[in-house]
Amino acid sequence: MLSALAGSEGLREALPGEFTRRAFENGRIDLTEAEGLADLIEAETESQRKAALQLAEGGLRKQIESWQQVLLGLSAQAERAIDYDEDDEAIDPALVEACAGLAGELQSWLDRPRIEPLRDGVRVVVAGAPNAGKSSLLNAIAGQERAIVTDIPGTTRDHIEVPLSLAGIPILLTDTAGLRETEDIVEAIGVSRTEALLEGADIVLWLGGSDDAPAHPQLIMVHSKADVREDAPEGMFAVSAVTGLGLKALLEEVSDRAKSLLPSEDAIALNRRQAVHVAEAADSLTRASSADDCVILAEDLRSARGAFDRLTGRAGVEEVLDALFGRFCLGK
Repeated sequence: MLSALAGSEGLREALPGEFTRRAFENGRIDLTEAEGLADLIEAETESQRKAALQLAEGGLRKQIESWQQVLLGLSAQAERAIDYDEDDEAIDPALVEACAGLAGELQSWLDRPRIEPLRDGVRVVVAGAPNAGKSSLLNAIAGQERAIVTDIPGTTRDHIEVPLSLAGIPILLTDTAGLRETEDIVEAIGVSRTEALLEGADIVLWLGGSDDAPAHPQLIMVHSKADVREDAPEGMFAVSAVTGLGLKALLEEVSDRAKSLLPSEDAIALNRRQAVHVAEAADSLTRASSADDCVILAEDLRSARGAFDRLTGRAGVEEVLDALFGRFCLGK
């Protein structure tokens, strides 16, 4: 059927995201709603779907419109002061206070949990010394043999990633090479990658002693091979990948930690691009609140308006559009 249609004059296959892009270019939706629709198409868990719907249905757009209305009012006050006030350098304290208030509101949004851990998965890294049981634990959690397990230390040379859904939360579980000094070039590369993964981890499952544990705000101490070892020290989760001992309690702890890193289901979360432009607007408003001249204050407010225009896609986002709409299926 597609071949027959392609042979008809005036017909062609739609480009990825073409219909949504037309809606955006004709002002039916803004860029934040288009991003939400793209996330909705790719959503694999219920929490991802709900967060994407918040954007796709215009939740962030409505909030931005509210900010823009306030900002336009502030700009009008500043421009009026420049045109009509006898003392050009005098600034109404109420105007300064309003700029600071809006900057503070934007900063509170920037302090919220971001969307990336929810969209891409909370990064849970399993780390420790060689032969500590990391790969066995990953296989037990995943419910399948994803990592090679042997009694030989240093078997895992590179990291292995397993995407999971844990209580509806997307998790990216990562097995890593054991941390130790080694002269093996390949293993040394694996150790280096482990150290990098630990720095970028949202949660770390540490299979080892507390003296060697990395400094991480979301560190979970795991006493592995609990079926053949002494009792776990206080504060550690006793776990056996062979018998399943302690796995349920460990996964509940991981789930609770992961939830604390994610936006609540009724909250609107910013992605990286959106946060950049909200931060630009907040910085401009902060500068405006400390300006000692009305002309400078007005210019800072114009800069904040430009950041909002880039946020909604009204200006300066051409380089973003192809990448965004390329995520859509054909036509959508």
